[in-house]
Amino acid sequence: MTAFQVSPTQVTFTQQIFQLTAKVQICQQQADTTLLVTDQTPFHPVSHIWPDHPADKGTVTIDGQGIEVIDCLTGAWDVDNQQLYVGKAVPVKRDEPGWHFVVVHQLAGNISLTTGTEVELSVDADYQQSLSRPHSGAHLSALALNKVLQQNFWRKETGRLDALGQYDFHSYAEETSFVTPHACIDTYRMGKTLKKRGFNNDDFVAALAEVEVEVNAQLSEWLATDQTITMHREGDTLTDSRYWQTQLDGKPISIPCGGTHVVNMSELKGLHIELKRNEDGDVEMITSTDK
Repeated sequence: MTAFQVSPTQVTFTQQIFQLTAKVQICQQQADTTLLVTDQTPFHPVSHIWPDHPADKGTVTIDGQGIEVIDCLTGAWDVDNQQLYVGKAVPVKRDEPGWHFVVVHQLAGNISLTTGTEVELSVDADYQQSLSRPHSGAHLSALALNKVLQQNFWRKETGRLDALGQYDFHSYAEETSFVTPHACIDTYRMGKTLKKRGFNNDDFVAALAEVEVEVNAQLSEWLATDQTITMHREGDTLTDSRYWQTQLDGKPISIPCGGTHVVNMSELKGLHIELKRNEDGDVEMITSTDK
């Protein structure tokens, strides 16, 4: 492979930019697909570490021909050895010297493009927004759940607090989180560790229906404020820290997050949660929004 300079991908998905022109940095064939890395992109890739938010969908237009992006992944470029690692094969943490993190667009078929070629990247905005709404809603529902649970379900003080200064049940108990179109599912482990921290597991499980009502009431109250939601960025590259920010109960809220989001609570129409136990005995919170 001819050596060339690859820079970290500049990302614009936090700014709701859905289309832009970019220059090719890497174009590699892999089996019957092509891995394409450009200098900038509006596409949100799935994280190789915490894959809670799916990849964006869309197309890459090359010489007037639109080609579907069948997946969008996180990659790392080994500068010294001129080698690309993709997804779970990425062997380093972010900000490792000598490595650049990049967004990898996976295209169907074998395509050859030279470095510097300009292509048009277009994200399916409707699909991205179908993920952005429940992801923003899930941040609100986690805070609302913490607020409701703090009133009656903790036996003692706990050191970990959420962005509102509340006991952070969500952070302590969360086992998995998956964003899907129009819904986000958070699974909470009801284990011994949570009990040792002072949480009344059995009381919570017995009161799921009542807690659900109270959380939904809190969500309705917050949504009525029509607060702005912003994504604060500490830089333009994929690995620069990003924070979901808004105002709740008169307090500024800031939560680290790498996903895509809406820009105002008015977009979260129909936001509500359901609480239920799954077959493993854990509790699931399903945060849903209107389509």
